Amino acid sequence: MPEQRKLSTVLSHYAPSFEAESEEEVYDPRKEELVRSMLTEIGEDPDREGLRRTPLRVAKAMDFLTSGYQMSAEDIIKKAVFEEDVKEMVVVRDIEFYSMCEHHMLPFFGHAHVGYLPNGRVVGLSKIARVVDVFARRLQVQERLTNQVADALMEHLGAHGVAVVMEASHTCMMMRGVQKQRSTTVSSAMRGAFDEDPRTRSEFMSFIKT
Repeated sequence: MPEQRKLSTVLSHYAPSFEAESEEEVYDPRKEELVRSMLTEIGEDPDREGLRRTPLRVAKAMDFLTSGYQMSAEDIIKKAVFEEDVKEMVVVRDIEFYSMCEHHMLPFFGHAHVGYLPNGRVVGLSKIARVVDVFARRLQVQERLTNQVADALMEHLGAHGVAVVMEASHTCMMMRGVQKQRSTTVSSAMRGAFDEDPRTRSEFMSFIKT
C-alpha cells in the first residue's frame, strides 16, 4: 500500500486536513502503529469503528502540533522587515497560542503580548504572531517559550528592545496532579531597553493590562 503522507512533506503552516481522505489512506505508518499500540495498552480495541482511523488522525495532529521544529523564526522575520523611521513602541496584544508541555505532552494555551522598540526597521504584524507559533508548536515549557520568542525577535529584527509576556493555562495542572482549574501562569522576558529602563518596561506593561 503506497504511503500518502502529506502534512509534514508540504510543511504548511496550517494543515489542509486532519481527517482520513479515504479508507486506504496511510499517512505515517510508523506513527500510526505507535498510536495503535498505545490504544491496545490502555485496554482499547483499535479496530472498533470509532477508533479505526484514530491512529491516522493522531499522526497528522502530532505533525501539526510540533510543526515548529520545521519552521524558522529568522526566515519569517527577514521576509517581512521594512525600513521605517519609527521610534515609538509597537505592541501586539492577545496573540493566542497553543503548545504542549514536554513533561506530560498535555496542552497549555493562552495569550502572548509582544512589544518592541524599532531601530529603523519594523516587521509585519502578522509575523510576530507567526514567530510565537514557531516556538509554541514544539514540546515546551512556558518559561523557555517566552524567552525564545524574545530572543528571536531581538536577534533577527535588530530592535532597541523586545518584551514578551505570556499568560497560560496548563492542562497538566487542570486535568491531573493538583487539578486546579482556575490557575494561570504568567512569564516574561525583557531584552534591551525593556530590561534596562524601568520606564520603558512600565509603559509596555500599561499597554497590555486589560
